[in-house]
Amino acid sequence: SSGINAECPLRPGKGRVYECALADLNDDENAFRKFKLVCEDVQGKYCYTNFHGMDLTRDKLCSLVRKWQTLIEAHVDVKTTDGYLLRVFCMGFTKRVSKQIKKAAYAKSSQVRAIRKKMVDIMAKEASTEDLKSFVNKLIPDSIGKDIEKECMDIYPLHDVHIRKVKVLKKPKFDASKLMDLHGEMGGTTDESGEIVAAPGEFVEPIIQESV
Repeated sequence: SSGINAECPLRPGKGRVYECALADLNDDENAFRKFKLVCEDVQGKYCYTNFHGMDLTRDKLCSLVRKWQTLIEAHVDVKTTDGYLLRVFCMGFTKRVSKQIKKAAYAKSSQVRAIRKKMVDIMAKEASTEDLKSFVNKLIPDSIGKDIEKECMDIYPLHDVHIRKVKVLKKPKFDASKLMDLHGEMGGTTDESGEIVAAPGEFVEPIIQESV
């Protein structure tokens, strides 16, 4: 596709969604977690993106599913403090307790319902009390999955608990100033050539000269 938005033909690329692995964004080894970023504004040659979703890779999901254990999944629709409506999906697996002789580690249906309720409560609490930026910062180390694992220990021991997917269902009205705050000092007006023009008193990186 040409990448030209029909609503805004003068800003090519606006509205385009980019998918990249967390390992490429943060230089770590978590290559199985993928983030979607949507281009919300274009200023000159700079595209300003925002969070659009999160997912796990297919091979990671397949590697987690095994025999002799129970898969427990839950999802919840929750609104952040800054007005984003998210649908958050969670998954976890039962595990054998220490000194267990039986090969299988299957949970009862009543235990599955109790664990699913805990998952929904924790996901709703974590997302509804934070703005989108803070919630995404929790997705990167998967701290919500660790909290669920800890809270469900009394019901049935779990392992490999992950937030497997996050969808953005609704967004608040676009606000350019909030988007620039999200990107920090990168925000600013641009000139005709696409270079960022800093406001008075802001630091401007000097231009590299070819010869001295």
